[in-house]
Amino acid sequence: MITMNISLPDEMKAFIETQIAAHGYASTSEYLHALIREAQKRQAKQDLDAKLLEGLQSPASELTDADWDGLRQRNFERSPDLRGH
Repeated sequence: MITMNISLPDEMKAFIETQIAAHGYASTSEYLHALIREAQKRQAKQDLDAKLLEGLQSPASELTDADWDGLRQRNFERSPDLRGH
């Protein structure tokens, strides 16, 4: 793990200390880790939304025999009923 030093105005430091106390974080590092994790989740959701929108806006294409074979294989692998178990 790497250590980073940052400079903050007094108002931000006070805000962070209030958040730590109010939400039960053990340290400033724990609080910042939580903020970064949430930012990563938001970014991942935005990325996924953008890809889904791109897919919806692209022209439809026909499934090939290979596409259907792949779908059947995945369903077969996921379904115990189809495997006789």
